[in-house]
Amino acid sequence: MSPVDPASAPAQVHSDAVRVLVAEDDESLGAVLARGLREQGYVVDLVPDGETAASYLRFYQYEVAVLDWRMPRLSGLDLVQRLRRAGSVNGSTPVLMLTARDTPADRIAGLDAGADDYLVKPFDFGELLARLRALQRRPRVSQSPRMQIGELEFDPAAREVLIHGQRPALTGTELGILEILMRRSPGVADRRSIAQHVWDNEADAFGSNTIDVHLARLRSKLAGAGVRIETIRGIGYRITPQ
Repeated sequence: MSPVDPASAPAQVHSDAVRVLVAEDDESLGAVLARGLREQGYVVDLVPDGETAASYLRFYQYEVAVLDWRMPRLSGLDLVQRLRRAGSVNGSTPVLMLTARDTPADRIAGLDAGADDYLVKPFDFGELLARLRALQRRPRVSQSPRMQIGELEFDPAAREVLIHGQRPALTGTELGILEILMRRSPGVADRRSIAQHVWDNEADAFGSNTIDVHLARLRSKLAGAGVRIETIRGIGYRITPQ
């Protein structure tokens, strides 16, 4: 696209705390956007449709959501309306709408629905980054509370984990697994949800022992945190206080 050229983008974000949701049903465009944003230092969750995006917005906090207008299952327009009505922790998340619709009536409809900005396809990747930075500078109405189980504390915005005031050396993969476990607690996080949330390609983890290996390492690093990670055979995992 001069459309999307990550190589020509400006300086990187240099922060793993800036988390972005990208909802785009065009598989190739979504992959290019996710790769380019990650190369700029963003933490990116890429989803292919509106209903999946709505599910992620229920569980995870984002600095910005990039939503395609026309998506299967739930359009970006309907999703942003639902988001603004919900009053949840993501109710005030800045939304950048991507669309090929470029009439004044379309722009008005998108902004009135609750979108904060509007970018017409095809677009320049540098402009997308500039718009994201502008949205990030806006003050947030609310912040996601820190989660705590036993002596284990997790700040989802800063992606910081503390045990008795100390920071365990967790990898990005281990942080992702721990986050979904804590958000689902005391419920169970199924293996597919973990694979979809943590790995770019869920097939790399789902159906193999990759998740189990990372869980074993995570259990070891959380020793003394007053928590237990249980294996629910045939389903997934659950984290609970000891």
